[in-house]
Amino acid sequence: MYKLSFFVPEENLEAVKQAVFATGAGKIGDYDNCCWQVLGQGQFRPLSGSNPHIGEHGVIETVQEWKVELVCTDELIHQAVWAMKQAHPYEEPAYDVWKLENI
Repeated sequence: MYKLSFFVPEENLEAVKQAVFATGAGKIGDYDNCCWQVLGQGQFRPLSGSNPHIGEHGVIETVQEWKVELVCTDELIHQAVWAMKQAHPYEEPAYDVWKLENI
């Protein structure tokens, strides 16, 4: 199993989650569409050559974003990350993937 975590602006939260869930990620036992999410504040500065969805080149931008965490089986993790990237509005979405151990 893996844990996938990503940050997404509120207006895109449900669309990105549904794209990831459509791959089969977020299933725990007899439950699907499982995730944990919390609202926070992200910060970034678009550099020259970027095509920012939000903000201006060279200016630090802060934005309300949701952090979403969910589990995913080994065979689906690449599809889940790909789906998140395709549905996400950012040119370079921030995300983490952790390998989980069963104990």
